[in-house]
Amino acid sequence: MADSRFEADLRRYGPPTTARPISSLDEARAYCSQLASSHYENFSVVSWLLPRHLRQHFCNVYAYCRWADDLADEIGTSNERLALLKWWRGELLHCFAGQAHHPVFVALLPTIREFSIPEPPFLALLEAFERDQVQVRYATHTDILDYCRCSANPVGHLVLYLGRCYTPTNAALSDAVCTGLQLANFLQDIAEDFERGRIYLPQESCAEFGYTDECFRRKRVDARWRDIMKLEVDRASGYLHRGWPLVDQLPRGLRFQVDLFVRGGMAILQAIRDVDYDVWTTRPTIGKLTQLKLAANSWLRQRIKGRRAARDHG
Repeated sequence: MADSRFEADLRRYGPPTTARPISSLDEARAYCSQLASSHYENFSVVSWLLPRHLRQHFCNVYAYCRWADDLADEIGTSNERLALLKWWRGELLHCFAGQAHHPVFVALLPTIREFSIPEPPFLALLEAFERDQVQVRYATHTDILDYCRCSANPVGHLVLYLGRCYTPTNAALSDAVCTGLQLANFLQDIAEDFERGRIYLPQESCAEFGYTDECFRRKRVDARWRDIMKLEVDRASGYLHRGWPLVDQLPRGLRFQVDLFVRGGMAILQAIRDVDYDVWTTRPTIGKLTQLKLAANSWLRQRIKGRRAARDHG
């Protein structure tokens, strides 16, 4: 069922014609900030931990991603969603041509210009959402990685552009982090995705351990299932560990947030292990106390590194 707030926004700002543009940049920015804080409970906390000059820009980018995600999941049939995503793609291209109509793009256009963000990361996200409308299974782990290339890795690239630290080396490390986080999310949400008709476990892994489509329908948790899940959890953990050195390559104002996201991904994977891989019965989550500990550990790590750097340069 579509979110009623999004339905109202879609009626106001969506196709077939876009309503009157937001009258001012300030109104557009306020819309993006409100959208970010109302849809993602942790975003307001994270945004206040960001450098002040980046907070609004992160909200603008988040609002773009949020609209694309809702168009892909909250409205109508697959064909209707594809049509809406095509419209959103057109609005993006208009934005890059300097013609922003939708409030998200009115706010996003100055961000794109200030940080010289190119089109590919934004377009890649739409490719992933479009793929979700027509593809519900993935044959191999490589196919899953190709999906992550569009669904997750572009988000990391956008963060690097906002931090003015995009380089091929940083992008590769970011890809590892984002892929690991996406895989962790897939494993955490297996039951929910299955209800939507999607399975993000490689068919080759299921075949290797003999876990059939009937097993999926019955949501069996047995040795075969645990072997598959252990393999996939370890894979996700490996990507996060490989990408973790990115934290030290980032501007100081972004290190804490990215380190916290990596720690959060690792904690989700541990939560899956803690329920003995039975994600059918319970969706593994991170408790408030664990979140606090992760934040404290991340903050302490950055504090110690900062002091060491100051001492070394003193």
